[in-house]
Amino acid sequence: MRYIAPLAAVAVTGLLGGIWFATQGSQSDDQFASCRASQVAGGAETLGGPFELINAEGQQVTDADVITEPSVIYFGYTFCPDVCPIDAARNALAVDLLEERGVSATPVFITIDPKRDTPEVVGDFAANLHERMIGLTGSPEQVEAASQAYRTYYKAHESDDDFYLVDHSTFSYLVLPEHGFVDFFRRETTAQEMADTVACFAENA
Repeated sequence: MRYIAPLAAVAVTGLLGGIWFATQGSQSDDQFASCRASQVAGGAETLGGPFELINAEGQQVTDADVITEPSVIYFGYTFCPDVCPIDAARNALAVDLLEERGVSATPVFITIDPKRDTPEVVGDFAANLHERMIGLTGSPEQVEAASQAYRTYYKAHESDDDFYLVDHSTFSYLVLPEHGFVDFFRRETTAQEMADTVACFAENA
């Protein structure tokens, strides 16, 4: 597979951009309280937001164009040796499990490596993982803005060639069209657990 590199990437979890993900109890004023297993310090409204990126067809799209149903967003890169393909494949499997339950969801892959991930490259990567997965790239400034909105971390290794790796955070983000960001998933979350959570949010939206 052309997306596999010889070395492992660094997965970064925990405290990112001043946002701490932690376990929470239910909150009576939260319509999704029964669905949440975690919280973001400062509130879920501090994550997510508008973005402008470029899809596989080279068209500029916004978050409103992309997030038309429950969507699971992952920030990674196609040259990632193991972390990104595994996480993105887990997200794709969760979407299939949701479909079996009558819940439609969209997996979204946003590159943090726009230098190598052209629209065609990120589009092929997404299509190989799931027929409905949306691959997005953009200018370095567009990618940075989207990353900052979701408080993700990434840093490319210095290199004189195109075989560099990129350290990056590994959370997946659940976003609803009418509500924006509502929850996140760690790497250890299984596809079934993710499907259960997404279904709960969809049913309570």
